[in-house]
Amino acid sequence: MPHVHDKIDFTTEVFIVYDDVVLLRKHDKYKIWLSVGGHVELDEDPNQAAVREAKEEVGMDIVLWDGNHNARTFSDGTIGLIPPIFLNRNRISATHEHVTFVYFAAANDRAIRQGDTEVSDGIRWFTREELDAPEYDIHENIKIYAKAALDALGRRGGNIKKS
Repeated sequence: MPHVHDKIDFTTEVFIVYDDVVLLRKHDKYKIWLSVGGHVELDEDPNQAAVREAKEEVGMDIVLWDGNHNARTFSDGTIGLIPPIFLNRNRISATHEHVTFVYFAAANDRAIRQGDTEVSDGIRWFTREELDAPEYDIHENIKIYAKAALDALGRRGGNIKKS
């Protein structure tokens, strides 16, 4: 999606975990390893954007991890959203920034079903050790978030029900 505002946009990132691996995607434009994600569109909330981006970019139906906050809908119709695990602000260009909601999610399997509209040079599952491998040159924040997702959802972590 194109930018919604000239100066700043809201985006989501999703670190998808299956067993003891985390999914990263090589960004088409910047050629760096990132999580799945993209812009929050005007007609959706950040949770919806995270789930949509996973479906568009890697063809996966995911379950967002709520960190035991138990998001729910209230009797007055208020929708309790799953909060991001991390929140950051990053400069995209000299005149544009993103505020990014970072989520963790579980996948039902390791199958990647790349769609027609989202094509990437690289989509792969990384082990904890591979995140530190110099040949991938993964940025520090991506390593930290990916390892935290593995801690939370990997076999050694808390896991969530994968529905």
